[in-house]
Amino acid sequence: MMKKKYKFINHTADVGIKVWGESLESLFENAAYSMFDILTELDKVKAKESLRVEIEGKRTDELLVDWLRNLLYKFNGEGYLLREFNIEEISKKGLKAKVGGEKLDLSGHTLKTEIKAVTYHGLEVKKTGQRWEAQVIFDV
Repeated sequence: MMKKKYKFINHTADVGIKVWGESLESLFENAAYSMFDILTELDKVKAKESLRVEIEGKRTDELLVDWLRNLLYKFNGEGYLLREFNIEEISKKGLKAKVGGEKLDLSGHTLKTEIKAVTYHGLEVKKTGQRWEAQVIFDV
């Protein structure tokens, strides 16, 4: 009889956040902040550079995912660590924002958890009473 060569193991490769905001704008800003807080020690990041972000309109939950994916690309693709998020406009047309941060420099920055993707898994965006709430799961 042949000896077994391998077995599958269950591995949870995700990190989730629940995030709140007094407005939709602050919800999006807080979600972005929390994502970068997972990636790095934000107290070591300075807002030296300012970048513009514009995203075409979609359903609110899809817009949140696109916003976070866009910012994650600025990190993974362009090497930016971001810490300041200012949503200037959010509507059915999309969103416009200004974000601040600096290029990754391993001599001064600490990376904590790698985020590979922002997923639609378990995605929720809802208004409860006076505030907005969202849940987002990241693939790590």
